[in-house]
Amino acid sequence: LIQSTCFVVAVVTTSRLDTVSWKMPTIAVQKDLLFEVLGRTYTDEEFDELCFDFGIELDEVTSEKQMLTREQGEEKAEDASDTIIYKIEVPANRYDLLCMEGLTRGLLVFLNKMEAPRYRAVKPSSGPLQRLIVKPETAQVRPVGLAAVLRNVTFTQESYRSFIDLQDKLHHNIGRRRSLVSIGTHDLDTVEGPFTYEALPPDQIKFVPLNQTKEYTAVELMDLYSKDSHLRAYLPIIRDKPVYPAIYDRNRVLLSMPPIINGDHTRITLNTKNVFIDITATDLHKAKIVLDTLVTMFSQYCREPFVVECAEVERPDGSVELYPELKYRTEVVPVDLINRGVGISEGAESIAKLLTRMCLKSEVAEDKRSVEIEIPPTRADVIHACDIVEDVAIAYGFNNITMTFPKTNCTAQQLPVNKLSDKLRNNIAQAGFTESLTFALCSRDDIASRLRKDIKDIPAVHISNPKTLEFQVARTTLLPGLLKTISANKKMPLPMKIFEVSDVVFKDKEKDVGTRNHRRVCAVHYSRSPGFEVIHGLLDRLMQLLEVPFSSDGSGYCITATEDPTFFPGRCAEIHVRGKAIGKLGVLHPDVLTSFELNMPTSALEFDIEPFL
Repeated sequence: LIQSTCFVVAVVTTSRLDTVSWKMPTIAVQKDLLFEVLGRTYTDEEFDELCFDFGIELDEVTSEKQMLTREQGEEKAEDASDTIIYKIEVPANRYDLLCMEGLTRGLLVFLNKMEAPRYRAVKPSSGPLQRLIVKPETAQVRPVGLAAVLRNVTFTQESYRSFIDLQDKLHHNIGRRRSLVSIGTHDLDTVEGPFTYEALPPDQIKFVPLNQTKEYTAVELMDLYSKDSHLRAYLPIIRDKPVYPAIYDRNRVLLSMPPIINGDHTRITLNTKNVFIDITATDLHKAKIVLDTLVTMFSQYCREPFVVECAEVERPDGSVELYPELKYRTEVVPVDLINRGVGISEGAESIAKLLTRMCLKSEVAEDKRSVEIEIPPTRADVIHACDIVEDVAIAYGFNNITMTFPKTNCTAQQLPVNKLSDKLRNNIAQAGFTESLTFALCSRDDIASRLRKDIKDIPAVHISNPKTLEFQVARTTLLPGLLKTISANKKMPLPMKIFEVSDVVFKDKEKDVGTRNHRRVCAVHYSRSPGFEVIHGLLDRLMQLLEVPFSSDGSGYCITATEDPTFFPGRCAEIHVRGKAIGKLGVLHPDVLTSFELNMPTSALEFDIEPFL
């Protein structure tokens, strides 16, 4: 058991995986401000229940002082505020709930205390539209540029902080840490349009960045921010590009160098009245969602609430478009589909009221059997009818859905290939071999050059955007994983006998997904002598268990001499079962062992088990 545990640990440590947190987005709101907007106070338990009913979750009740005490100690938290803070977990695709404004707006509509606002994008009442001109060279780095204007805004300290926090949330969430989308917000009264979105060599970009007092070139900023705990994570996005993006006004005042930093000249303060918003991105669809989300959330602070001023965006081809779009669209969903999906029996009028509470203004269709739903620009998460069904379930209340037994009755049964795999695992372990579990992805070298083969001759499935060099293809053989496991456990006593029963993957144009899986068994013997007789004996034992007799006339199994570059010349055999080749066994070539940093003779066996089903 101890030896087996060591092998499993070794497999994990032989590869470096970047860890990614999949925790749902969490927003922090002050309890008093939240209740003030909602128009009443709640106990923690009551608000927790309201969150559940709305489809979100009250994750933690804390304070700034408690958070600092936990993170930095009591001394650092001595002067921190004791104001109660609610940390609320929201669905990752509900971008409209990532700030205090969107959350309270959604809750008020849900509680029937207000109607969902109507968002409008308008041209300025006087003067020309602001224009962002996108230059052709931006295609080398971030080809998408959008813009909009919030006029006559009134910020408070709390709303300003929320404005900044929402940008950070959007950067990390839909913007994928600014790699897909980045946001720039500027005091429009400090600059003069039209604005140009350009891409220039780094040494030609020079400006005073936010919170700095002297000018830096883009090259100098890369060095400066490489030591910044917050901004250094974004530097690789453009660091190796031949040109860096930059946005200038008419007078060549630099607004920002996306996605890294804004200029200090256009810094927003509590006194800012007119906000110019720029969005740069590699994905136009996501850029539109981010722009729509930002302006709909904070247009409530404009003199005319929920009204946004359009800006012109001139493309490199000369075409001009207005943004933000703030499009509304209509979907028609049958009542029967919703009732079946949720497990309720509600009429069209009742369902329309439920959806209206979820900020999806709805009414009964002319046929009385469907509901017409208007999808606002804030609900980018509504893509399919099933998203509408989900909102009906939330508004109806999951606890109000009557529990019923399924109308179908099925008897579960283990897949034959898994049943056979389990039986083989048990018997191979009883033969003295230790099971190893290795990654299904590996490097191209693992299945090709390290096995003395050419990658061009292998129908491997390649990963288009591999995270690391060690995960470039889906494995086509189990052998490299076992050899890497032995290499990581060379301090273990000899002989080492390990095996794996798992899938390999091959390209197959005849399959609907373009690939096919094969379940294989692979065993390796590593010691001072090759131990070919041990591997051969394991093959004979497995064939005995599979009730396949030894026969050279095609009615059973046999082995025939063959050549394979992975194996030592004259020490390789092909396994035939009922006239069909299913695998190979033999003594591995010294060059293969050297490529995996092994220095002892090794024998291996690998064959397909699906012909035995």
